[in-house]
Amino acid sequence: MEECVGKNTLYLTAASIGQKILAFVYFLFLARVLGTEQTGEYFLALSITTIFSTITDFGVTSVVVRDVAKYPEKATSLIRHAFWLKIPFMFLGVFGSMMTAWMLGYEPIILVLVAFASLVMLADAVSLLFYGILRGHHILKYESLGIFVGQCLTLVIGCSVLAIRPSVTHLIAALLFGSLFNALFSLSRVISIHGAKILCPNIQMADLRKLFLATLPFAFAGIFVKTYSYIDSILISKMIGTEAVGIYAVAYKFTYAFQFLPMALVAALYPGMSALVGRDTNRLRRLFDDSIWYVTALSAPIVFGLFAIAPDAIALAGDEYAGAVPVLQILIFVLIPIFLDFPVGSLLNAADRQSTKTTIMGLTVLLNVFLNVLLIPRFGIMGAGIAALASFTFLSIGGLYFVPRIIKGYSYVTLGRIISPILLSGLVMGVSAFLLRPIIGFVLTIPVAAVIYIAMLVITRSLRVDQLRVALDLIRRKPSYAENTSIHD
Repeated sequence: MEECVGKNTLYLTAASIGQKILAFVYFLFLARVLGTEQTGEYFLALSITTIFSTITDFGVTSVVVRDVAKYPEKATSLIRHAFWLKIPFMFLGVFGSMMTAWMLGYEPIILVLVAFASLVMLADAVSLLFYGILRGHHILKYESLGIFVGQCLTLVIGCSVLAIRPSVTHLIAALLFGSLFNALFSLSRVISIHGAKILCPNIQMADLRKLFLATLPFAFAGIFVKTYSYIDSILISKMIGTEAVGIYAVAYKFTYAFQFLPMALVAALYPGMSALVGRDTNRLRRLFDDSIWYVTALSAPIVFGLFAIAPDAIALAGDEYAGAVPVLQILIFVLIPIFLDFPVGSLLNAADRQSTKTTIMGLTVLLNVFLNVLLIPRFGIMGAGIAALASFTFLSIGGLYFVPRIIKGYSYVTLGRIISPILLSGLVMGVSAFLLRPIIGFVLTIPVAAVIYIAMLVITRSLRVDQLRVALDLIRRKPSYAENTSIHD
């Protein structure tokens, strides 16, 4: 089983990294060819449908993954219930996207783009469910393959469109080809296991009601995440214009391209922490501290490094995006609270504090909207960057507030001792990179800055062999804290 889990994690991690790199490079090419106005239209249409994509799933997939893994003998019946429960929400998501675009008074081209993007959203909703079923069966190789092949299809078709006849509508159609491949491929793999009968309705109101109630916490959490992640683009479009959305989108893409990095950590943390909560406080504290060290050590060089080379990074998208440089230099700092929230969120969920986490996320949405409305008219897209930083900082601090209630006697002083020298190391690296960039160029600055960062970690005694070992264990989903079978008794 451990070998299977390790292979699954390797497959999905490799595919996710490949997909993220391809998607990021593709977006930079797209931005260079389309220019700020059309890039803004493209990003705005996808932002609207991304917010409503949580409605199309409504937490169904999360419940299916959990219950298929727990009760594989009941999987076929569960899938039939889940599929037919999800269909009304899929159409509700499309309706919500179109109505939002119409009610906000967008011009016809945006309405057309949202309609095309809604088709992408529907295809993604199908593949999300069926890949979730395969996850429940611990089969991730097909999802890994589908993610990579789907992105390659989008890349090939999209680059062809950009080279021959650039069109935002055709570019969203390119996304649709990749999404349709994943929808059909995932469906075929599940049918090969459970048969075509999974597509037949199985409407038993008592079971549907039970499934619906189980989805609610996941649904609200998903809605909150998507809302505070993308609402800024919609507000910018209405307060400033789509060209400003295009400039903001480049800074946004550079910032959030790195969010996948702690994913392997989370995959390991949740079961490890679940096994230790209420049973071994000392080991839980060590696991939490090590995970904090890991995410801080991962985020610091990205944050301070991109801050230092922001002008060169933004220049990759084209000279007309120069206005995104100061936005990136603010927005990139959201990665520190975002990365810290991964272990904090895992701890809250492991301690059955999902409602607490969801409440914090809901308050974050309200704060984010309020700050965007307040700051965008005054500071433009810089205001959106400030609002994002303040909101995600609140999200992280809100979760940290409850840590001592789960890990009894946990000290924030200890937390500060872990984080401070790492951030200092990142700061020294960033200042060095900022000073070196005009002299040796940003390409050479990157490896030199990496050496400086590692040296500073050693000097500040933030980097030890045992921490590297724990980090590698976490990435491999074999945390030593959960290996003692007595913990599970």
